[in-house]
Amino acid sequence: MKNDRSLFPAIPSFFDDMLTRDWFNWPVSQHSNNWSVPAVNVKETNDSFELEVAAPGMNKQDFKVELDNNLLVVSAQKGNNYEEQDEKGNFARREFNYQSFSRSFNLPERLVKGEEISARYQDGILHISVPKTDEAKVKPAKQIEIH
Repeated sequence: MKNDRSLFPAIPSFFDDMLTRDWFNWPVSQHSNNWSVPAVNVKETNDSFELEVAAPGMNKQDFKVELDNNLLVVSAQKGNNYEEQDEKGNFARREFNYQSFSRSFNLPERLVKGEEISARYQDGILHISVPKTDEAKVKPAKQIEIH
């Protein structure tokens, strides 16, 4: 049996909000990496929703992942300072930039295990795993015995 959402119209799809929601691009300095809101890949498996947030150049300490009721909020902020001084110690150039973003995802109520959400940052990608409850998992077709 396929995972057909039309069979469960009362259950909102995890992807509905992601595809229709307005996202905010935060302006950044012209000296930054022209960074705004990072791309996010979302994959649904039978056991979980898997998110991959593309955020190269960040450190795991720059991220904050929070679950507030059924709203998953992924944010990051990073500041950089650059200074050039002449031989007398006077500033010839001094710059700083600040990068931040925030993405929010409405999770289906009672269908995810919020206490078991995990995240790791590796090779420029923040990986977030949102486990499903047993109720949300697709169950194999049940063969009914005929008497």
